[in-house]
Amino acid sequence: AVAMLRELRRRWRSYRYRFVPWLALNLRRQRRTLRYVPESSQDKIIADEDVFETLLKTFKALFINDFSRQADILALLPEVKCQYLELLTVEQKQSKVNSCNHQGQHVFSPEEVLFNTLGFTVSRDRSSLVSAGTGVFVTKGFVPKGTVVSMYPGTVYRKHEPIFFQSLGNPFIFRCIDGVLIDGNDKGLSRSVYRSCSRRDQLGPFQMSDESWLTATLQNPLAVGQYVNNCSHEKTANVCYQEFDVPAHFPVELKQYLPNIVYSHDIESHLRCVVLVTLRDIKQGEELFSNYYTVVS
Repeated sequence: AVAMLRELRRRWRSYRYRFVPWLALNLRRQRRTLRYVPESSQDKIIADEDVFETLLKTFKALFINDFSRQADILALLPEVKCQYLELLTVEQKQSKVNSCNHQGQHVFSPEEVLFNTLGFTVSRDRSSLVSAGTGVFVTKGFVPKGTVVSMYPGTVYRKHEPIFFQSLGNPFIFRCIDGVLIDGNDKGLSRSVYRSCSRRDQLGPFQMSDESWLTATLQNPLAVGQYVNNCSHEKTANVCYQEFDVPAHFPVELKQYLPNIVYSHDIESHLRCVVLVTLRDIKQGEELFSNYYTVVS
């Protein structure tokens, strides 16, 4: 009986942020855990250009690190191949590697690439909050204020698209200001839907999204944002969600690192992503905490 009550309490703590009556009773008492955005145009902690540059910089580094496995893509993009060969040559010189043969390059883990590129790594571990389950920590390095520190992965649903069955018992659904939903659950039906949509949109060797966030081995080490816990009175927020629409000119060869996919293939609007931006400097060993409740009605 004790174990059953403990499990019910755990589920309630995950679900209550989506339960409108509970929110209505607690908004005034817990204002500092909420984020107020009067208009969608004000939903910017940093400029979209800064988000774009961070993702571009990180994904390029991941691509170069995995250069030997990109042959099929580069064969179809000769101009792009030349650009990356130049970048690879510069990297080899900086690493004091004399050989110009990219097959002889030292391959880092994605976490090492993230550290070498942005100066920090993040990973999932047991949360410091009691009964919160998994959380996200800065495991190495230092993250300055106003930095993209993580991404919220998952299938993107527009208004009125079917998500009822996926939402049952699912605490990983993020609601954007305009009603767009992102299902960040990496298990069950949600997992199957994401993989189906991802493989549906693949164009020959070009992957339009990243499936590795569904596994324990991440290709994009930033794709852990769904496990960031809401803050509490004891643990104040140090990150904030920010919506970002991927521009049409985003390099096609780098889309393999985007941990999001649209549910409806025939929609021509930009892909919605959500990034987590730091509200203050964050040191090694600190857990990430978000600063508002996500309500899915």
